Amino acid sequence: MAKFKIEWSIEARLDLIDILEFYIDRNSSNSFSKKLNFKINRSLKFISKNPLIGLKSQIESVRVLITGDYQIVYEISDNIILIVMIWDCRRDPRDKIIDQRIRK
Repeated sequence: MAKFKIEWSIEARLDLIDILEFYIDRNSSNSFSKKLNFKINRSLKFISKNPLIGLKSQIESVRVLITGDYQIVYEISDNIILIVMIWDCRRDPRDKIIDQRIRK
């Protein structure tokens, strides 16, 4: 299977930045954030090679890969994978609105 190109929505980038900054502030160090960022990027490389690996969602083109305490929500379109959201699974699920982030 061909490798898919990874693109990020603005919201997903902001999600990742918020998560990484939270741990930098909480731990007064960036070492955990570096490890987490590496883990997420490793998962994205895996998704780019195996786009159907994520769990199906209610939206046909959208899948979710769980990595640790985080969900990577992504949309598959042609040869592009759009990262829609990075979700901390420990948050209240009522805060999670995927439909509004999906590209029209």
